[in-house]
Amino acid sequence: MKLATTAKLPTKTSAKNNDPDNPAWTESMLGTPVLKRGRGPQAKPTKVLTSVRLDADILEFFKSKGTGYQSRINAALRVEVERHLTARASAPARKRVAA
Repeated sequence: MKLATTAKLPTKTSAKNNDPDNPAWTESMLGTPVLKRGRGPQAKPTKVLTSVRLDADILEFFKSKGTGYQSRINAALRVEVERHLTARASAPARKRVAA
């Protein structure tokens, strides 16, 4: 047969009433509420969210260099685009042959 046991409830003490070194916050202490949402207006155009499938070894290479791997991938792509655009601009124009 089980014996019935009764547990005493803990005595309720309020720490904020008992601690003079830690008084309760008042409205004057908090000041006026400030609502901040999002990052706000951007100085530069924002980047476009997209999904790109990369080879695992390429991604691992950029990640192994530390944080900011996405920015480094973006910079590498930008160098390639610039190289392509300058090579294209310096190439002589082709003459079209009428058929």
